[in-house]
Amino acid sequence: MKRSVEDHAARFSEKAAEYDDSKSDEYHACADLVVDYADPGPDDVVADLGAGTGAIALALAPNAKYVLARDISEGMMEEARRKASEARITNVEFAYGEFRDPNLNGSDRPSVDVVTSNFALHHLADDEKREAIRVMADTGARRVVLGDVMFFEEPDPDEPFYSPEVDDPATVGTLAEAFTSVGFAVVAVERVHDQVGVIVAERIGSGDEVPGAE
Repeated sequence: MKRSVEDHAARFSEKAAEYDDSKSDEYHACADLVVDYADPGPDDVVADLGAGTGAIALALAPNAKYVLARDISEGMMEEARRKASEARITNVEFAYGEFRDPNLNGSDRPSVDVVTSNFALHHLADDEKREAIRVMADTGARRVVLGDVMFFEEPDPDEPFYSPEVDDPATVGTLAEAFTSVGFAVVAVERVHDQVGVIVAERIGSGDEVPGAE
């Protein structure tokens, strides 16, 4: 991570109110794909990591039993709570959590079935991403759906989807290897742009069909 967790949290809290209006078409395309592939059932608990202002968590809530939304920015979570209140969505818990310590444990918390994340993991260095993916696997989830800045080809320096001073995207191959190393199979890869995509990973032996598949 090129900056501290505290620096990232402060940076996102400052722009929380305008965050939703600042996102690209590629961001929204990824968000839609993450929601489609997550595909929770009425008994499923979803952990949405790097939840931001709640785009994924609030979209999944009507179809899930419960959503544990985690972020490092209190400003972003306050915006998400406001949106949840306006929509009268009550089955989402917004709380502090980091990728490598998502704050999901507790005797009163249900087990996790699906993990989602959109446009957040790229803030970590590659070794930190591998650790975060190991933590995702340790939740016991059968499925992980990751939308993010990721490199399918060499990035165009004139059209980056990231800020080099604060972001550190990985290649698709690096992310896929991280999932396979913790007992998951990559069952779908959606290329939204040369630098943006969605990876769907299923726990080996879970027996589920590929969500979102035709």
